[in-house]
Amino acid sequence: MMYPFMTLDDGAEIVHSEMQKDGTVKVYVEKPDAADCFHHAVCWLPAYRWEDVFGFSQAELARYDEVIRSTAHLILRFAQEGGFDSAANL
Repeated sequence: MMYPFMTLDDGAEIVHSEMQKDGTVKVYVEKPDAADCFHHAVCWLPAYRWEDVFGFSQAELARYDEVIRSTAHLILRFAQEGGFDSAANL
C-alpha cells in the first residue's frame, strides 16, 4: 500500500509505502508532464538509494532528494503507523 505524503509547488507528488520487514520504505515521486505523461523516480529509505528514474533533470532529482532527506524521519515514522492520516488519528 502507498500512502500520500506531500505535494510540492511544482506539482510533484510524494507517496511512501509501509515499512518492510527489513526496515526499508519505498518513496515514490511522480510529476505530470505534457510530453511524457508522467516523470517518476523511486527512493529507498533509509539508504536514500534512487532507482527507476524517468524524465527528471539532475536539478529536479537533487531537489527531491533534499526534500526527502529533510523529512525522512517523518516518512519512516508514518510508514510504521499506516500513513499520515493514521499517525494523526484522522
